[in-house]
Amino acid sequence: MLTPLSVAAGVLLATYLLRKLYIKRFEQFAGFPQHPPSLLLGHLATVDEFVKKQPPKAHADMAFTAMHEALGRPPVMFVDLRPAASPMLIIGSYEAAEQLVKTSDRWPYTPPKAPEIWKHLEYLTGPKSIISARDEEWKTLRKRFNPGFATQNLMELLPSILEKASLFVNRLNTLARTGEEFKLQNYATDLTFDIIGRVVLDIDMDAQKQQSTKFMQVFRELIVTYSGEHLDLPWWCTPHIEWKRYRLHKRVRESLRAMVWNRHAEGSQGGNSSILSMSLRDIDSLTPELVDITCDQLTSFLFAGHDTTSTLMSWTFYELSRTPHALRAVRAELDNLFGPDTDPAAVISTLVGPGGKELIHRMSYVTAVIKETLRLWPPGATSRMTEPGDGFTITTPNGELCVDGLMLYQLHSIIHRDPRAFGDTADRFVPERWLQNADKIPAGAWRPFERGPRNCIGQELATIEARILIALTARRFDFTKVGRGAPVLGDAGNPAIGEHGQYNVASEMYMTRQVTSKPVDGMMMRVNIRQGD
Repeated sequence: MLTPLSVAAGVLLATYLLRKLYIKRFEQFAGFPQHPPSLLLGHLATVDEFVKKQPPKAHADMAFTAMHEALGRPPVMFVDLRPAASPMLIIGSYEAAEQLVKTSDRWPYTPPKAPEIWKHLEYLTGPKSIISARDEEWKTLRKRFNPGFATQNLMELLPSILEKASLFVNRLNTLARTGEEFKLQNYATDLTFDIIGRVVLDIDMDAQKQQSTKFMQVFRELIVTYSGEHLDLPWWCTPHIEWKRYRLHKRVRESLRAMVWNRHAEGSQGGNSSILSMSLRDIDSLTPELVDITCDQLTSFLFAGHDTTSTLMSWTFYELSRTPHALRAVRAELDNLFGPDTDPAAVISTLVGPGGKELIHRMSYVTAVIKETLRLWPPGATSRMTEPGDGFTITTPNGELCVDGLMLYQLHSIIHRDPRAFGDTADRFVPERWLQNADKIPAGAWRPFERGPRNCIGQELATIEARILIALTARRFDFTKVGRGAPVLGDAGNPAIGEHGQYNVASEMYMTRQVTSKPVDGMMMRVNIRQGD
């Protein structure tokens, strides 16, 4: 008697579960633009299909971009990643992206970052990082650290930035003498580690020296644990890596705690303009909890502060190396601002002299190059997350869509190449667009540092660093890409110029994922001392 009842119950349960699954796959988000889902896998098989069509080790964003293109570039695209991850809505238009950064009664500081992403990086950024903080907690942190990142304070730190940048120039001089091929991304990363260490902590990391500090070695080793293909796997799939992260995180945290306590004990006696010192100036009593919160922000700044700028500089030198007219314009502007002496030491002398700081903000073409590089090669995207029952909606040309419970993935590599905003040259490097037609570009179509209240706190530091590095190096060195992305040589042995004013290449460069987006080959280069035009 029990057997027929058990079978009947099993059939009813299976029918119920199948119906629930059917609703989730085919009815719950049926109004969203999407590829045809499968009952069992949603869009996982479709994503895998598009991933396999991309070049080796390509960033997953390239597959999402191809999926988006295949759908005709809708303003949003639903991707059902269940059960592997939360269902995701890819934001592919600047109009939709702008709606996510508007304040509301429910989210006075815009919807929070997706917790499942930042929870995974907790050993790197800390459990109470400003990156993942919400509501008033985020506001308090932003208010506390804003003064350290203000332009006026960063200008006080200019000598420290220039000191570290001069080491970078010396390393390039050595590479020019030896003719050695090198990964520019690695050299730029060493530089930006040195800068962020001095700016944030007022310490030397010695990342550009043969023997870096022990703190630098441990922090770098921690980052490396996140750079493999296992990045998105749950901890129980890679327990040995999780244990290694934990141990390295503890060592980093112990060092940072000591720095915070010491800097607070120094008080005004050790008063400097480092971001750590600035954040402690109005704190009379330091508690262990406050120390830990401070350490969370320091690790976040160290990670994000070195990463964005190093990737930006790698792509900037690449684009200038293959765009002769842009490189000439950069050099002409620098000649006009700093005079004919191209020696980096002369540039540094001018920058620290009377009125030198003002020159950093007068590099209009250099700034256009930086903006265009960030447009084409944004170092990352951003994810927001709403909760079921929030009633959060996005208005699209096809109507209003409720996005409660979805991971909202603002894919900058799609938004930044929107032909509606950037025309027929959306996929090409055209710095002039930011000087000639900037007023015609929708403000929300350029968002590498995101927009709204939660925009990147360190964006001014990143752009100041980039301007300085270009000022020191663009007139002294000629960079040449080797391997992937290298220029095609013509009959006379010179690079062949294409119809759009750039050197033709046999194989296009692209992004890979190493925590964030990086050039696939580390930007392999050769560098020479410039001999003249």
